[in-house]
Amino acid sequence: MKNNYLISIVGSQIIDSEENQISMSTLGSYYKKGDNIYIFYKEHDSNISKKPITSVLKVEGNNKATLIKYGKQQSRLILEENCRHICNYDTGFGALMIGVFTNKINSNLDDSGGSLSIKYSLDINSTLTSINKIHINIRENKT
Repeated sequence: MKNNYLISIVGSQIIDSEENQISMSTLGSYYKKGDNIYIFYKEHDSNISKKPITSVLKVEGNNKATLIKYGKQQSRLILEENCRHICNYDTGFGALMIGVFTNKINSNLDDSGGSLSIKYSLDINSTLTSINKIHINIRENKT
């Protein structure tokens, strides 16, 4: 599997009416298998570990995605439109069971890339923690 796709991610999080935004671009892999699309990329967080975190985003149709992280932080978030799932989320300092409610998934992905937008909220013990948006653009790296 070649890292021949440019993956640009912009995430925003609203906590107590304060919005924070992060963005990153990385090279990764992208492929379609059956009805599912898989996006593989590595993240580096120097605050937690020198080792990269491998992230896999599995997109199933137009209303479900699963984000799996491997490495020091191991997490699995199930993002399914209009559904709440209880998921394992590792902060790097400990794991939490959190509620994930996905409001909207907008997938414009095809065989060669495209974009994916997801809006979801997180809760701990049924108390709203944050409202989150993620927008991902994927295109073949021609350089």
